[in-house]
Amino acid sequence: MDKLQTAATVLIVPGLREHVAEHWQTLLEARLSKVHSVPPLETDKLDCAARVRAIEHELAQIEGSVILVAHSAGVLMVAHWAARHSRPIKGALLAAPPDLDASWPQGYPTPETLRANGWDPLPKGALPFRSIVAGSSNDHLASLESVTRMARGWDSELVNLGEVGHLNPASGFGHWPQAEALILELDR
Repeated sequence: MDKLQTAATVLIVPGLREHVAEHWQTLLEARLSKVHSVPPLETDKLDCAARVRAIEHELAQIEGSVILVAHSAGVLMVAHWAARHSRPIKGALLAAPPDLDASWPQGYPTPETLRANGWDPLPKGALPFRSIVAGSSNDHLASLESVTRMARGWDSELVNLGEVGHLNPASGFGHWPQAEALILELDR
């Protein structure tokens, strides 16, 4: 299978579960010709500032234009990164951002834990680069209404994916071909 060619380097920003073999981001990474990925954190896995530093460190390894591809908490990491740093970014695909004000199912961090680790308040101002927020109508971590509010606050284009859950292997995603199309749109 041919590699997906982009002019910009794609930086994969995974969520809190980091690199999962069957996840669309992991599969996408294998398909891209110019790609980097934020590596898993060894310690302080819930520390938002450590996650932002990991993004900045990985970006420092990339020359030329960059497209960010974030999922779940990775989207929140990108919002925090953009509020603190000024490197030019060609665009960002921000998929299934979780709502910090929602009640999440058991097994996820509590709002109090996230607040204590620097995730809240979430930056809500316009992102300084083009972005596409892809949201689901039945995500257990965020309603489509809350995703719409985040997209509006970040001045992002919103793509309603329909009923795709949290867009992860538990929701039936593996390979997500639409991600490639959205990346190529940002790469134009």
